[in-house]
Amino acid sequence: MTVRKTPGGRFRAQLKSGREFVTSRTFDTKREADAWLRRERAALDGGYDPRAGKERMGVVLSRWLAIRERTVAPTTYYADKNMVRIVPTSMRNVHLSAITEREVARSFETLLAHGLAESSVVRYRASLSAFFAWCLREKLVSRNPVTGVKVPKGSAEVDEMDPFSEDELEAAYLDWKQKDERLADVLLVMGWTGLRWGEMRAMQVSSFLEVPTPALMVRRNQPERYAVKATKGRRTRRVPVANRVLPIVRELAAGKSSRDLLFTTSSGAQLWRTQTLRALDWSVKDRARHDVGTGRGRRLHDLRHTAACLWLARGVDPGTVQAWCGHESIATTNLYVHFLGTGADRAGLDRLNQGPGSAGGARNGRVGA
Repeated sequence: MTVRKTPGGRFRAQLKSGREFVTSRTFDTKREADAWLRRERAALDGGYDPRAGKERMGVVLSRWLAIRERTVAPTTYYADKNMVRIVPTSMRNVHLSAITEREVARSFETLLAHGLAESSVVRYRASLSAFFAWCLREKLVSRNPVTGVKVPKGSAEVDEMDPFSEDELEAAYLDWKQKDERLADVLLVMGWTGLRWGEMRAMQVSSFLEVPTPALMVRRNQPERYAVKATKGRRTRRVPVANRVLPIVRELAAGKSSRDLLFTTSSGAQLWRTQTLRALDWSVKDRARHDVGTGRGRRLHDLRHTAACLWLARGVDPGTVQAWCGHESIATTNLYVHFLGTGADRAGLDRLNQGPGSAGGARNGRVGA
């Protein structure tokens, strides 16, 4: 290993394996050159050959995607494949070994500056990290440059949940029934069970149980255009069927075999989101561009939020709601608790609404210094 000063005043580090030249790089300071040389020597001793990193990222990316297609779920592969479209050209055309944390951070900033949503950049970061983790296992690079880089927080408005209240859900249900009674029933069940759309599409009659209590066993998920797969988190969960929707579920199951789909259209066909929303006039704009559709400006996924809030408002324990929703962390369930307001919030509001002086505070409209 040698570090030589160039005529231009910089420092060139050269790495050799025995008498064979391996790689070299030029730095502004001797300290940087020495540090790089130590890292490359340690990597070479551990089995990593810096010459392998001389391939362009775009070439290696294509090779990785070919393997990825056979080893991950279709939805994951589809998200990873988007890297080919959105990864900046400045990264795609450089050598793997030349990509550092700085280049990764700049790619995030570039994508955000071009209008890509923060959530999409976060998903891109996950794919990019998986790619470099594979490169690390294949000994094409000595480290993963994505690990220590986070996506900058954007200033855009956060897309919050917007659940129906119980009264709003019933009013919407009446509107839906005027459009399509079967689809209205399906959506009302979603609002009481918290099932995801893909879980509704894949639910079979055999998953409806009435003993010891009415419930739906959530075992399958089928996003549109994809085959049936396991549920999110790969866990089976039991969701109760309340009396409000129990007759609906019984009617949907009547006359079907155990392997038939439980939730279908009136003709027995599988559910499709676009056709469902169109049939129910879910989102319709008036001349002033106000949403006057039966969905009342909400997303279909807000029916899942509706169920969680309905359960909590009825006094169901948050831990039980966590199990019914299939949340991995109670922190996710607590988002609904905070949305509805905690017991402390209600107690505090009661105190605010008391008469002047009743809590030993300000009296006669005067506040002390």
